[in-house]
Amino acid sequence: MRELSLDGPDGRLRARRWDVLVLGGAIPGLVGAVRLGMAGLRVLVVEEDAAARVPAMLRDPFFLAGGGSESVLQRCLTALGVPLIDRRSIEDAEIAFQLLLPNARVDIGLPARTQEELVAWGLAKPELARDVVSGLADAARAEAEELLRAPIVRRGARRAAPTPGPTPASRHLRGLPAVLRQADAPLRELLDAQVRALANVGIGEPSPEARARLLGSALAGGAVFPPDRELRTLLRKRIEQLHGEVRTLGAPFEFVQIDGHPGITMRRSRDAWIGRALVVNAPPGLVANALESWEFEVPEWLGRRTPQRRRAAIHLRAVRDVLPDALASRALIFPEGETDAIALSVHPSERKRYVDLAARQTVDVSADLAAAHDRIEASVRALLPFSEKKVARVADAGAPLWDDEFALGELDDGGWPTEVEIRANASPLVYHLPRDAMGAVGAEGDLLLGWHAGDTLAAALS
Repeated sequence: MRELSLDGPDGRLRARRWDVLVLGGAIPGLVGAVRLGMAGLRVLVVEEDAAARVPAMLRDPFFLAGGGSESVLQRCLTALGVPLIDRRSIEDAEIAFQLLLPNARVDIGLPARTQEELVAWGLAKPELARDVVSGLADAARAEAEELLRAPIVRRGARRAAPTPGPTPASRHLRGLPAVLRQADAPLRELLDAQVRALANVGIGEPSPEARARLLGSALAGGAVFPPDRELRTLLRKRIEQLHGEVRTLGAPFEFVQIDGHPGITMRRSRDAWIGRALVVNAPPGLVANALESWEFEVPEWLGRRTPQRRRAAIHLRAVRDVLPDALASRALIFPEGETDAIALSVHPSERKRYVDLAARQTVDVSADLAAAHDRIEASVRALLPFSEKKVARVADAGAPLWDDEFALGELDDGGWPTEVEIRANASPLVYHLPRDAMGAVGAEGDLLLGWHAGDTLAAALS
């Protein structure tokens, strides 16, 4: 990190100062910015131009569990001070999402409906379906309680991960219910694919606790945001209410230190944006690669771990009448012969005759992205009979260079329930929000990571 003076040899440098500079527009950084603002700190969130141009429907989570005022989502939004009128506008859908198989369409949602569906499609006998669904529902509630009670972010010295011990008979067993071992291979494989689609990780096996939360959370139904109050919209609005700022950046930047404070400067600009602390809210390996391509110094604290998997995402627009009546607003498509599901969500369009479709699938970063987009589109079109000339792909906004929320990290230890280390450097004060560390519990992990990281940083700066 280059150290600069405001009165350098190349002329006077203009420094804009905040308490915290958040680099990257992913959900954890937006949530953390809100908590920092609530603590009275001035915050700047910096997004890459290319990321800001990606449609919100592609960047927002595919799925967040419902469950009323005590759900993880609603508890987080309450802690963020999101107004009651906005929180009440989020509805709970009985069907969380559908599992679209080559020969089946399974509705996953409230327990009674899910149990009936597993039996109707031959995935489980009635007694086993009842026990699997009730076991997952209990497990998901237990994990939600633990998620809301846990510190999430490590506040002191590094501690060893706790060794699992015997569980008292009076308390629900953490992790997956034992009854799943009685399920036949097709049901187990379907649940495994569901975990891969909902987790925000590219490589690694989520822990039993994380799997239980991912699988069981859908049994509370799905949270449905109104068109003008999506999650990202609510968070940005709340940042602005707290006098924080969100800016976009298209030019190359480098990390600098001015008067002991970290920040960034832009190439061919005399401006510097600095804070008492800097938060890297983007994949460190991608940030490092960008700095190197611009021929800037890569700080040691940044690290060079580059994502190996990412989500390929496309935006389609369709005439409303081509959607099958039975298609839910969220679905996981399982193309024959493929390992990873396509997450499809349906959104109202500004033009009432149309709907917008967001479709995402995990692929290797080395894969031909254009070909992946074509495969995804073909799978979606196969669901829409008589859709010729009634479905069109909306132009791609372009892939971000460093602020890429579609990049997926790796799990080293299964993720949750281990605590997350966010301190990257002590002087100057730099933090990192590692989405992969909480990615095993999906979008809820993003919310909780941002919430607790914001509180931890606010305490450090108080």
